[in-house]
Amino acid sequence: MVRLTLDLIAKSNNLKPRKEETTSRYLKKITHLNFSDKNIDTIGDLSPCKSLSVLYLYDNHISEITNLNYATNLTHLYLQNNCISCIENLRSLKKLEKLYLGSNYIAVIEGLEGLEGLRELHVESQRLPLGEKLLFDPRTLHSLGKSLSILNISNNNIDDIRDLEILENLNQLIAVDNQLLHVKCLHPSPTERSFSEKKDLEFLLNKLMKLWKMDLNGNPVCLKPKYRDRLILVSKSLEFLDGKEIKNIERQFLINWKASKDAKKISKKKNSKNEDASNSYISNFETIHHIVPVYYPQVGKPKLVFFPDIPRNLANGNSSSESSQEDKPKIAEDMGNPSLKECESLLTKK
Repeated sequence: MVRLTLDLIAKSNNLKPRKEETTSRYLKKITHLNFSDKNIDTIGDLSPCKSLSVLYLYDNHISEITNLNYATNLTHLYLQNNCISCIENLRSLKKLEKLYLGSNYIAVIEGLEGLEGLRELHVESQRLPLGEKLLFDPRTLHSLGKSLSILNISNNNIDDIRDLEILENLNQLIAVDNQLLHVKCLHPSPTERSFSEKKDLEFLLNKLMKLWKMDLNGNPVCLKPKYRDRLILVSKSLEFLDGKEIKNIERQFLINWKASKDAKKISKKKNSKNEDASNSYISNFETIHHIVPVYYPQVGKPKLVFFPDIPRNLANGNSSSESSQEDKPKIAEDMGNPSLKECESLLTKK
């Protein structure tokens, strides 16, 4: 294995100082270093490299992030495909803008507090134990809340991204080949309601107002009915979803379709209420007064006979002459063919 040292840097074939330059002066001027795929397992002291801004160390065997404390001008750090299991010793890199840590052994995104200039974080395809998923330290997310604009968390067995809501300036989210399941949880139990409401994608998109590109290919949620349509309707900022552009005509069609669907629901609900009210009125009216049209052949016009309380009195066993006299059917005057409103009016007068 190889240790990255100042001597190795100075002797590098593609980085040689001029004859008149001292090694110390030369190291201070270096801005880019590329030692990718060099069997490096340890990072030595790079403090003399005061101007170093871009460091390529991918495809090596590095297990710990060390000796970068003094590289305070570093803006780009490439450490993907190494053996790193913990994000550490980076908090002094205040100018760091892009950090690549894909294909390592990292289980928790942590240790990035204070990196308020970090714009891109790539932590895809961590080699985790079977059944485990990549987690996020809330302190790190809070620290990156205003700066992070691009996040790649693909292929990490993630089934919940609700914590990302704090990344208010995120504009690109790449989360392919994970285990995201829900567009929206429609029927959570009372004990799970607050959790479920935050777990779905619709909730997250309502929070990430600047997100214009999202890729979720390879997640179970992509197989849900109308998955694409629903996400387009929720997010006004999305321009690309799963690698496919969202055109204005597509969004407008979905907006019109939803408006039409909602209008039909409201109309149906309103009609249902009116029908229920009408049925209730008729039912109550018939319960109070039993109305029977009686035809007399000699007259030829119908009479209305009201039986208001006969069933009730018989049920109670009241059969006195006074009661039976009062309970005699009352016959209304000739009314031709009376309507329901006319019947009601007659009852009011009675």
